[in-house]
Amino acid sequence: MSLFKRLNPFSRLTARAGALSRIARALKLFAPMCADVIKGRYRPIPWSAFMWMALALVYLISPLDLIPEVFLLIGMVDDVVIVGWLLTKVDKSLDDYRQWKAINIEPPMQNPG
Repeated sequence: MSLFKRLNPFSRLTARAGALSRIARALKLFAPMCADVIKGRYRPIPWSAFMWMALALVYLISPLDLIPEVFLLIGMVDDVVIVGWLLTKVDKSLDDYRQWKAINIEPPMQNPG
């Protein structure tokens, strides 16, 4: 791989687009999954998804960091990287729910004539 390709920020962003889409998908699916679990429509309960999401939230609100926020940009980057990694784990844990949701899509309500 050429030096230009390794240093090109656009190629690095496109390489990480898959991870960003998994993060967005996890955030989009987590709340509906919680609602389906609470209402008893979806079983088994994906405990790993709850665990990964809880770890992400705890890491965000915790005063402990790998790199403290004293180092402004670098301190915030570690939060983004670690929480992003945890959210990709949430997305992976929601694979079964995603398949169930695709099968159990509610038909749109129709207006009676």
